[in-house]
Amino acid sequence: MTSSLRIRLLWWMLVPLGLYVIFTTTYEYRAARHTADLVQDGRLLSSARMLAGSVEWSDGALRANVPPAALELFASPQRDQVFYNVSVEEGPLLAGMPDFPAAGTPPAVDAPVWYDAALHGEALRAVSVLRSMYDNGRIWRVRVSVGKTEHSRDAMTTALWRPQLARQIGMVLLAVALACIGLTFELRPLMKLKNEVADRDPMHLVPIRSEGLHAELRPVVDAINQCIARLGAQNAAQRRFIADASHQLRTPLTLLGTQLQYACSQGTLDPALAEVFAAMRESNRSMVALTNKLLLLAQAEAFDTAQRPGVPVDMTQLAHEAVEGLVMLAQARDIDLGAELHGAALVSGHRELLRAMVTNLVDNALRYTQAGGRVTVSVQASEDAVTLEVLDDGPGIPAEARARVFEPFFRAATDTEGTGLGLAIVREIVHSHGGEVGLDAGANGRGVRAWVRLALLRD
Repeated sequence: MTSSLRIRLLWWMLVPLGLYVIFTTTYEYRAARHTADLVQDGRLLSSARMLAGSVEWSDGALRANVPPAALELFASPQRDQVFYNVSVEEGPLLAGMPDFPAAGTPPAVDAPVWYDAALHGEALRAVSVLRSMYDNGRIWRVRVSVGKTEHSRDAMTTALWRPQLARQIGMVLLAVALACIGLTFELRPLMKLKNEVADRDPMHLVPIRSEGLHAELRPVVDAINQCIARLGAQNAAQRRFIADASHQLRTPLTLLGTQLQYACSQGTLDPALAEVFAAMRESNRSMVALTNKLLLLAQAEAFDTAQRPGVPVDMTQLAHEAVEGLVMLAQARDIDLGAELHGAALVSGHRELLRAMVTNLVDNALRYTQAGGRVTVSVQASEDAVTLEVLDDGPGIPAEARARVFEPFFRAATDTEGTGLGLAIVREIVHSHGGEVGLDAGANGRGVRAWVRLALLRD
């Protein structure tokens, strides 16, 4: 069976309605047939009585003068054939067809008999009446039988029944149309709820509002909100664990780095041992960088401008500071690092997190741009938003990988040093400030254009 709620509800409605239509149309057909039979039987009886009334004595013998009106009663567009028989019981035929089928039950005076018969391969509806004729104390009984084909009767049945059938079918179609329209309107809150859940950021663990929803949907929303609350509690516990673990690791790692630096500064070390210490210092540096990134990621996930009002931050100034701070790295990699800044561009948020966001974007571009390349940072304010762009002409990122580069520890290239957390931190900081972030292909399809859009802080 289909899983569509709309189709299932329509089936629940169509099946009873279909049975109702079958029952009512069958009943109405029988009623129409009964009405047509009554009309036909009445005309047959009238014709038979007119024929019986036309029988009279003439010169001591019975004569039947068939009046035209007796047969004109059956005139119809269907051109039914009319047959009759006027005869004396156990006597001669006075008029009509001698082979007219007789009734199974003989009629009595003032008690006509209707019956179905067949003549020359045609189905007939017939009536037989009996009239008493008196002559010199004797009683003669004249039997008059009239029959006709049933085409007009069938046409009348159809004319009475078809409009009823059309009304019933029209009622079903109208009910289906109204049900579809009603379901479309009444399911809109459900579709809105579906879109709200589907469009949510995975880390946006805020309960869904149930105002305006149908009473039947509120238990579903309550269950979803309970699940969101449990996920939020687990996520908060995970963030606390990462932050606490990173904080606890940073101190011994820093101490270990100092000890390794001191050991490497001793000039009496064996060359092989000095090489080992140098490798240990490099590994220690990577672990310290990873620890700091994890702490920053935990801070970004915990920050929410909806709960903590931010302060005015000039994105132009942050971009200028990031370029100044990374210019030495750019020179060491032989990369042309520049900026296109156009006046103040104020946003509301956490200054240090926004500084880390800009620094991570620029640092990421420098790490993945080849020697002799170019990285350009630009900030521009529009009527309602501030857009930060970092454009490079490096090897770029495949289109299928751009959606995943914001995942923690995902790296588009493995031949470049890094933690795989830089863009994940950028995404969390941007989302916590209610902004948007994305990656596109660079100019002429070369390199990467990373952009961030935040709401403009108005005076």
